[in-house]
Amino acid sequence: MTRQETPQPGGFVVKLQCLGALASAAIRAEFQYRANVVSSAIGGFIYQLTGFVTIWIIVAKFSELGGWTLADITFLYGMRLASHGVFYACFSQMFEIDRVLVTGEYDRFLLRPMPTLAQLFTRKLRINCLGDLAGGALLLIVATMHVDAAWTAGKVVFLVLAVLGGAMIEGAVQIILGSLSFRFLNTLAIRMTGNEIFNLYGNYPTKIFPTLVEYLLTFALPVAFVAYLPASAILDRTEDLIVAPWIAWGAPALGVVLFALAVHVWRWQGRNYQSSGT
Repeated sequence: MTRQETPQPGGFVVKLQCLGALASAAIRAEFQYRANVVSSAIGGFIYQLTGFVTIWIIVAKFSELGGWTLADITFLYGMRLASHGVFYACFSQMFEIDRVLVTGEYDRFLLRPMPTLAQLFTRKLRINCLGDLAGGALLLIVATMHVDAAWTAGKVVFLVLAVLGGAMIEGAVQIILGSLSFRFLNTLAIRMTGNEIFNLYGNYPTKIFPTLVEYLLTFALPVAFVAYLPASAILDRTEDLIVAPWIAWGAPALGVVLFALAVHVWRWQGRNYQSSGT
């Protein structure tokens, strides 16, 4: 039997309250095991900073990377990691979509007066996101004290919006790829590949890569919009970009646009859902 997600009754305030209740329940469920919370957060923190140490060694040997100093790259890495932490805290359940569909858990989503995507996001909290958030915040704090940037209130606000926008870009990509599971049931490989591309290439100035790769990371898969472009705008390094400076300043807006598009794709592909009958 094929099922479709249909509009459910209930006002915006009621849905917001339900969303808050689901998210609160997921958080309380995880924090019942405090030792697991601590170990997962520390593990995530160490894992992410290990990647930064690798970059640190490379930059320390050559003094800079593509014209970016260690302080600049630390700032870039911190932005990308903070965005990834927000993405992981809010949207990590996209990595479980195959299991949700195959086991028939999605049937219960269709019976509740809440958007199915919101129910998926609040299904469970991955604690290691706390390590990503802590690592990103630490690197940003340290880097802001050493980068050569004229800080203003506007730039601080832009930094916050850029981190949130970067999380929405990663989330949008995962939602679009995850929506393919309504047709193919198992899309974990392609979603993990997309995630690894963001994690691997998003930590570097894309200008250090061959021109073709730089264009692909900007226009095919918007990795550059997560941290490189907004970081270039904040650090006044837009002269080296392959896009106009206003596009770099508009990076957070792209996150909103892509996320809205991803939600539309999710609803469209959701029409292909077939219950497992369990």
